[in-house]
Amino acid sequence: MKKATMILVLVLAVLGVFGQDITGQWNGVLKVQGTQLRLVFNISKSVGGYTATMDSPDQNAKGIPITSTTFEKSKLNIVITNLRAEYSGELKGQKITGTFKQNGMEFPLDLSREEIQKQVVKRPQEPVKPYPYYEEDLTFQNVKENFTLSGTLTLPKKEGKFPAVILITGSGPQNRDEELMGHKPFLVLSDYLTKQGIAVLRYDDRGVGQSKGSFKNATTADFATDVESAVAYLKTRKEIIPSKIGLVGHSEGGNIAPMVAARNKDVCFIVLLAGTGIRGDKLLLLQQELIARAAGGKEKDINQTKAINTKAFDLILKSANDEILKADLRNFLTEELKKSPEDARPKGMTSEEFISMQLSQTTSPWMLSFIRYDPATALEKVKCPVLAVNGDKDLQVPSKVNLPAIENALKKGGNKQVTTKEFAGLNHLFQECKTGALSEYSEIEQTFAPVVMDEVAKWILLKTK
Repeated sequence: MKKATMILVLVLAVLGVFGQDITGQWNGVLKVQGTQLRLVFNISKSVGGYTATMDSPDQNAKGIPITSTTFEKSKLNIVITNLRAEYSGELKGQKITGTFKQNGMEFPLDLSREEIQKQVVKRPQEPVKPYPYYEEDLTFQNVKENFTLSGTLTLPKKEGKFPAVILITGSGPQNRDEELMGHKPFLVLSDYLTKQGIAVLRYDDRGVGQSKGSFKNATTADFATDVESAVAYLKTRKEIIPSKIGLVGHSEGGNIAPMVAARNKDVCFIVLLAGTGIRGDKLLLLQQELIARAAGGKEKDINQTKAINTKAFDLILKSANDEILKADLRNFLTEELKKSPEDARPKGMTSEEFISMQLSQTTSPWMLSFIRYDPATALEKVKCPVLAVNGDKDLQVPSKVNLPAIENALKKGGNKQVTTKEFAGLNHLFQECKTGALSEYSEIEQTFAPVVMDEVAKWILLKTK
């Protein structure tokens, strides 16, 4: 989930030059996992060849320089070494049909002389203002780290006292609507719960949207302090029943909610939406295998990747010094790359560039803590009621492994108020789907299966009556 944003940022310095007479302005829309990004290429010709700049209207970026461009026999090729990216296209009449490649992934990108508008995506569940309830944008303070978080509170009515939930996003920098893959799951969920009589607080992650603080080096434990700050804020609101404040966490948010509940007795309940129950390294290995297989990967490649990652994760789990760990991982990856150098790295990327990229991703503070973290340590300490739900086609947090692990950890700690439920035909975003593959997320019109929202709302109302 976290990678989609990175790709959009990287792609901003790409692409370039076209034409039999290729000079002038070319327009296109890049579609990456449900997000559409308009690109405008301004091409001119000089004695030495072509030069170009790029604009990205949706990100208010203009005049982005292009590194190098060749155009021969209607074929355009652009290589952006610092982004490890490549674009290849062919001029056909007044259009260019092409493909953008970055870090082994490919995205179609066609260009035209005419200005192109983004396609209107159908999301029938998204609420339209005016809402039949009260909505308020607000800020609250993370006192421990001294920064402000920005969010939205929805109340069934402006006056009254209500039970409340705090929505906790999944991994990666996300706004208060948990916007991803062209969907806004938390906007849809908060709308549904508020209409059922439950107050909802959702907020931008630290460093995202209107929230302050830094996301870059934060870990799951850091995000837990943001949730605790949200709980403290809700207690100051006269409309909220302080003894009936609960947490609803999706994906990584399902790790954060138990952390907070384990050390805060005033958390009334928690709901885990595709929450994890197994240690991070085990989850990532299983996730990578299932996603690769669903994408049509070869079993040989899947097994090879799993073997390499297992060894790398083992180094991380055994290491007590992160600086020594980086050196050990560098040596390990160098030796592995020697075995199959062409298969391992994207075209145009040197071995050193590839290893540096892998180290940067694998040894970030968040990734190291995630790989090492076992959710059972917090789950065993949770004493409040827990509802854990998952879809049976979830490839990111597989239900068959995680739901039993969550239930076992809670019961091991003596919690007798545990409800788990698996929903047939639903993916990681709780959409009705065919395969559960990530490629389906943006293609499906549905944002959140009503049957799950209904289950969650009824359970919360039962626990807070």
